[in-house]
Amino acid sequence: MSAPPLAEFLAPLFLSHGAPDLVAGEEPARAFLEGLGAALPRPRAVVVASAHWTTHAVEVETGAAPPTIHDFAGFPVALHRLRYPAGGAPELAARIVSLLRGAGIAAEGRQRGLDHGAWVPLLLVYPDAGVPVLQVSVQPARGTDHHLAVGRALAPLAREGVLVLGSGGASHNLAELDPGGGAPPAWVRAFDAWLSAAVEAGDAQALLRYRAQAPHAARNHPSEEHYLPLLVAYGAAGQGAVGRVLHHSHTYGVLSMTAFAFTPK
Repeated sequence: MSAPPLAEFLAPLFLSHGAPDLVAGEEPARAFLEGLGAALPRPRAVVVASAHWTTHAVEVETGAAPPTIHDFAGFPVALHRLRYPAGGAPELAARIVSLLRGAGIAAEGRQRGLDHGAWVPLLLVYPDAGVPVLQVSVQPARGTDHHLAVGRALAPLAREGVLVLGSGGASHNLAELDPGGGAPPAWVRAFDAWLSAAVEAGDAQALLRYRAQAPHAARNHPSEEHYLPLLVAYGAAGQGAVGRVLHHSHTYGVLSMTAFAFTPK
């Protein structure tokens, strides 16, 4: 993975991955993701900061053929049979560890696999599994500033043909799911609108301090692991980045499927 930097900036993305059954449903977000790959430059690799890999310090997937992890229960057996056989990127993993350590962030390589935060959206975006994929863990105990710093350490990758992808959820309160898929409640809509406005304004301080500034922040994110990948993607676009909304919908009532792309201002 030692190709020279590209002239074209490959915008980091934040995708809300919803539930594992996204790949089998008829959600608007599924249609969006199925068309996204054709709308993007083909990356030489994808680096996924997934909400479903949480660690104390940053860990980076180093395997050459990462297995598909079915880290969920209560869904149809058919979902457990799905595989996403993308190759890994060991050389890129080593570069990422070096970039993080160079920024003063402790990081280690590890062979683990692709959890559903990675393979569910990628199965729709790149169904041929032809793009190498590796994951980077998140550290909920380290907070928002740490994850912005992780993203900024990865910023050189955006000019090297690598797609940095934060996979989480614009809102994520599993305790209040609506199995019938009703309309999103006011507290979800208010947070969603605030988040989109902060992203489009490139308001880094608001995104970092969302817990104190956003309406109903704790109700939309009782825990932070699904929010933190957004900051990794935002940071990977560099200082002064701004975002734009690529998609907006909801599933299970309270899960916002909003997606963003980030570019330098």
